[in-house]
Amino acid sequence: MREHDQRGFTLIEIVIVLVILGLLMGGVLKGQELITSARVRSVTALIDGVKAAFYGFQDRYRSLPGDYVMADRTLKCPGGTCLRGNGDGVIERNAVPLAGSEPNEATLVWTHLTAAGLMNGSYAMTAGETLASDVNTPKNPFNIYLQIVYDGRYADKVTPAANRHNLKTGALVPVEIAAEVDRKADDGNGLSGSFRFSTYGDAASGGNAPAAPPAPAATYAPGQCVSDAGVWYVAQGEVNCGGANLL
Repeated sequence: MREHDQRGFTLIEIVIVLVILGLLMGGVLKGQELITSARVRSVTALIDGVKAAFYGFQDRYRSLPGDYVMADRTLKCPGGTCLRGNGDGVIERNAVPLAGSEPNEATLVWTHLTAAGLMNGSYAMTAGETLASDVNTPKNPFNIYLQIVYDGRYADKVTPAANRHNLKTGALVPVEIAAEVDRKADDGNGLSGSFRFSTYGDAASGGNAPAAPPAPAATYAPGQCVSDAGVWYVAQGEVNCGGANLL
C-alpha cells in the first residue's frame, strides 16, 4: 500500500493568510469609521442648519418662529393663511392662546421657518394639531422628529435644569455619534456647554425616551448614555441617546 505525504501550511502561506485577514479586518474597521463620520457630519449639519434658520428668523422678523404673532400677515404658508403664536417671547407646546393663536408653538416652528424660506422643504401644521408628523416636522438621520421648545428637558449639573430654548435632536442617536458631535461642536461633556444629553423622545417625537443619567456615585445601568459627571458611555454602545442644543 502506498502512503500519501501529509503536508501542513508553510510559513509563507500562513503569513499570506494573516496578511489577507488583516487587510479584511482593516477594511471593515475603516468602513465602520467612515459610516460613523458620515453620521456625525449629518447630525452636525442638521443642527447647524436649523440654528442658522432660527437665528435668521429672529433677525428678520424680530420674533421667534412658532411664537410669531404676525405670521398670518407676513408669511405665506401652504394652503392659505399662516397659523400664528401668541407672541409672548417663548416657544411652548401648550401656550396660552391669544385671539386665535395656536397653543402648540413647538410644532408651528417648522411651518414658520419653511414659509420664511429659511429652511429647505415645506412643513405645514394645521390648526389644533398636537403631535409631530412627517407633514409638520423634520426628522433626524435616525427617523425621529426634532423639536424646538422652551423647557428644561436637558442634562445639567444643576437639577432641575433651568428652562431655555433648545433644539432637541430626538432619540435613537447612537451614543458614539452623540459623543462625537459634542466633541466637535462643544466641550465633549454631556452635562455642560451648548450641546447636552437629553431624555427627549416620546409619543410626540417618536421613539422611547433615553434613560436619565444615574444618580451621583451610581454605576452605569443599561440604557444610560452619560454618567453623572457628563461622560458619554461610548464603550457601552447604547443606541438610544439624544441631545439638546441650547439656543
